[in-house]
Amino acid sequence: MKNASYLPGKTTIDPEVLLTIVRLTSLSVDGVSRMAVGPHNVDSLIRHSYANGVKIEVEDNTVYVDVYLIMKKDVNLLETSRKVQQMIKRAIQEMVGMDIGTINIHIEDIDYKV
Repeated sequence: MKNASYLPGKTTIDPEVLLTIVRLTSLSVDGVSRMAVGPHNVDSLIRHSYANGVKIEVEDNTVYVDVYLIMKKDVNLLETSRKVQQMIKRAIQEMVGMDIGTINIHIEDIDYKV
């Protein structure tokens, strides 16, 4: 008898879902002020999924991420960046079960108004 809870078929994840996971996870880390504009060339916008400071590429169920951030003043940039990387990796693996290739953090500015 087959397992009644398993049905044949497949699940697909829209790149927008990955973008949302990465963006919301990044913004949840203490020290991150907001998302930056991100890549400034047309090629990156056409060839890769990009929105709101996040660029995603997926190859063979492996996710490659570039995150463009504006950090708050008076935070350790390296520690905060590593925390963002860890949180993104965890969120993608736990929520969608995909592997992580790289997570690149691009600090574009410091928010001194905060």
